[in-house]
Amino acid sequence: MALPRLRTVVLVTGAALLTRRALRRRIARSPLWPLPALPEPVSGHSKRRATSARRLLITGRSEVADGVVQLRLEGAGLPRWEPGAHLDLVLPSGLVRQYSLCGDPEDSGAYTVATRLVEDGRGGSREVHEQLQEGLEVEVRGPRNRFPLTGAGAYVFVVGGIGITPVLPMLRSLAASGADWRLLYGGRSRGSMPFLEEIEKLGADGDRVTVVAQDETGHPDVAAALAALAPDTAVYCCGPEPLMDAVAAALPEGHPLHLERFSAASGDAAGPGSGAFEVELRRSGRTVPVAAGQSVLAAVRAAAPHVAYSCEQGFCGTCQQRVLEGEIDHRDDLLTDDERGDSMLICVSRCRGGRLVLDL
Repeated sequence: MALPRLRTVVLVTGAALLTRRALRRRIARSPLWPLPALPEPVSGHSKRRATSARRLLITGRSEVADGVVQLRLEGAGLPRWEPGAHLDLVLPSGLVRQYSLCGDPEDSGAYTVATRLVEDGRGGSREVHEQLQEGLEVEVRGPRNRFPLTGAGAYVFVVGGIGITPVLPMLRSLAASGADWRLLYGGRSRGSMPFLEEIEKLGADGDRVTVVAQDETGHPDVAAALAALAPDTAVYCCGPEPLMDAVAAALPEGHPLHLERFSAASGDAAGPGSGAFEVELRRSGRTVPVAAGQSVLAAVRAAAPHVAYSCEQGFCGTCQQRVLEGEIDHRDDLLTDDERGDSMLICVSRCRGGRLVLDL
């Protein structure tokens, strides 16, 4: 009698274990089981950016101007880049910040970036200045280029302060090719302007460079720099937003303008899609209201604190989420056209209607 009973217990126990394992596998495939499984969530990072992540060794650190630190990041088999490109640096705290590459594109073993300490910033530049030292490794993503040097008959660059970093490789390239170019370079003082000595040497032939130190002669004359532009002249600008606004206002009609921003552009709060709406979090089954003056990120994190984010300005891509339903008002400077079709950066982008459904 004991043997058949033991056999029955073993069979029942085994069947229960197999059933439990099968159920766990089914739930893992779909958190909303028994509903149909959803695709894998974006969860704050896209495949495009994840595949480009690598760790590089800081082999050089120097101060190239007052409050400006330059880092040399070495590694093997680094992707090539062209002037205007930038890297994402993942800082020790987890913050992600973007810095333009200012070294030599032909140097395949290292990337060079420079950053100014912003005393009243959000902490990224201070972390670079205080924690990133020679001998440490740092994770980088990229490079990517939203500010490429395009073909033109002539070039005019208007730059403020640390905005010289993406422009410097362009100037080296144009100087080597014999192209027609001019630069208006402004800053608070000559000591605060990175790479000033090299730039003045590059422009020594033909008085191509005009340096304007605010403590000596005031603000640069943008209108004069953009007056009487030759046909087919491309204008490039990088620096504080007031400088870029001044360039856009003074630019004669018919000349292409290329801008590189280090912070989010100030938008019109009453623009399309700026009103209140609601966001459904499909996986968790919750719906959260988003007020007119509130970001989707802030509203979502009140209900789902685990959602990842970093820059809160639409640059780093950490908060990227898949959109299942609704019309997106994209306000970022990062996503490709393909990515914009079904995802958004919830730190800056909004809804053009009354409702969005996120894969969260």
